[in-house]
Amino acid sequence: MSEMILELNHISKEFPGVKALNDVRIRIRRGEVHGLCGENGAGKSTFIKILSGVYPYGSYEGDIVFNGEVQKFRNTVDAERAGIVCIHQELALVNELSVLENIFLGNETTRLGVIQWDELYGKAKQLLDQLDLKIDPNEKVKNLGVGQQQLVEIAKALSKNAKVLILDEPTSALTEHEVGILLGRIRMLQKNGVTCIYISHKLNEIYEICDSVSVLRDGTYIGTKPIGELDRESLIYMMVG
Repeated sequence: MSEMILELNHISKEFPGVKALNDVRIRIRRGEVHGLCGENGAGKSTFIKILSGVYPYGSYEGDIVFNGEVQKFRNTVDAERAGIVCIHQELALVNELSVLENIFLGNETTRLGVIQWDELYGKAKQLLDQLDLKIDPNEKVKNLGVGQQQLVEIAKALSKNAKVLILDEPTSALTEHEVGILLGRIRMLQKNGVTCIYISHKLNEIYEICDSVSVLRDGTYIGTKPIGELDRESLIYMMVG
C-alpha cells in the first residue's frame, strides 16, 4: 500500500477572469494531520470544493489520485462514498432534529421502507463514544454547545466511513477549552487511521496538531514541509511572500 493516501496532480481551476488554482500539486501521507495554509484568496476554498466533489470532474484540470486510483467525482456523494468527507466552517446540522437524526440524515438504515431507529441509536452511541462525547443521541442539536455540535459533525462524517476528513476552519466559533477538546479528538481519529486535512488561519493550532503543512498563495502551490522543519517566520513568508 502506498505511503500517500491522496495526491493532487497539476490541479487548475479557472473562473471568468480569475485563475483560482494554477497547477497545484499536493501529496498527503496516510494517517497524518496535514495543514493547509494561505491568506484569504489563496485558493483554499476552491481546493476543498474540488477535493470534496462540489466542483465535479471535468470542471477543473488535473487529477485527484486517492488510494492509488484517479477519482472522477461527479458530486459530494461520490466523494463521500470513496471516503473523503468535508466539515465546512458553517455546520450543516438541523437544529430541530436530534443528534441521531442529524448523524444519519439521508443515510438511514431501513427495512421494507421502515427506518430502524433502534439499530441507528446503537450506531450513533458507538460513534459518540468513539469521540468521547457523552450526550444522548436523542438530544436535539439546538440544545448543544457549538463545540459539541462540531463533534456531532465529525460523528456524521465517521458514519460515512471517512478515510480522509477535511476540517475547514473548525475552531472559528469555539472557546479555548472547546478547541482543546476538538484537537484531542482529532489526535484520537489519527490513531484510528483517519487522515485529516486541517485548514486554519490560526498558526498556533497548525503547530499543535499538524504533522506537515502545505501552503497556497494566489492560487499557486508554494510548497510542503514537515511542521518540525518550519518555523513561524518561514511559514508566514511562504504565505505572504
